Amino acid sequence: MGASAGDLSSIRGGVITIGNFDGVHRGHATLLQHVKSLADQMGGPAIAMVLDPHPATILRPQFAPKRLTQIETRAELMDQLGIDALVVCQINRHFLNLTAEQFFSSLVLDRLNATAMVEGPNFFFGRDRGGNVEVLAELCGQADLKLHIVEPMHVGTQMISSTRIRGLLAEGAVAEAADLLGHPHRIGGIVSRGVQRGREIGFPTANLSKIEVVVPHHGVYAGYLRTRDGNHAAAIHVGPNPTFESNGDFKVEVHALDYDGDLYDQRVQVDFLHRVRDVVRFESPKALVRQLHQDIAEIRRVLS
Repeated sequence: MGASAGDLSSIRGGVITIGNFDGVHRGHATLLQHVKSLADQMGGPAIAMVLDPHPATILRPQFAPKRLTQIETRAELMDQLGIDALVVCQINRHFLNLTAEQFFSSLVLDRLNATAMVEGPNFFFGRDRGGNVEVLAELCGQADLKLHIVEPMHVGTQMISSTRIRGLLAEGAVAEAADLLGHPHRIGGIVSRGVQRGREIGFPTANLSKIEVVVPHHGVYAGYLRTRDGNHAAAIHVGPNPTFESNGDFKVEVHALDYDGDLYDQRVQVDFLHRVRDVVRFESPKALVRQLHQDIAEIRRVLS
């Protein structure tokens, strides 16, 4: 799966949707299933297009949201939903200056030669968000393209959105975030050498660096460490380590419960399923070890 915005010959004439799809949450999944279903009816490919980076990164960098998912993770999740290709459109100021009509003509008609579009009611496109679904309906009508508008999904009284999920992760509410996502929140990083303190007290940890997506709030979590060798139940510590250090350095440390392979310099992924407790300072390493045994018993219970 996948295509750059360069060579699109293999995916012209399909049903397309354009958006950010950060998180590929349950609302996105419903919309993407509509794309797949309509593409099957019309006999063409099902195509999602992501504008990258997020337009706010260029226009208002100080307000740009941190990503929930890397593009590769979005492609993987979309593949599971039956999307044939994810087209990544690299954007710049020139692109963001296109009017709604130029955007539609250039991307939807010339580059993709789409036969139909599927969007949500909050879709905006073109310079200064000048195009909305009413403008899109008019342009699709003129070009003889089908347009399906898919209503957002709600859980409780609130719409599922990437912003809402970011808010839950900022509180450490990873189980509630997973409910809206339809899958656990996942981060990826490179395993770097720490000070080996975990190994000294009998709980070796993989220290993650170069994490490019949203990390949940400080806390101890139950989840899975995903390595080349498979998935391993894990205790995940996010935040400072106040028992040993007073500098408050933020860390993500992962202790795999039944695995002790050498992971240094490997890229790994971590899935967050459940929040176990806050980060607290213990009066001694011995008290910390007692608590870690309790944490691991709780994590085994949760993950079983």
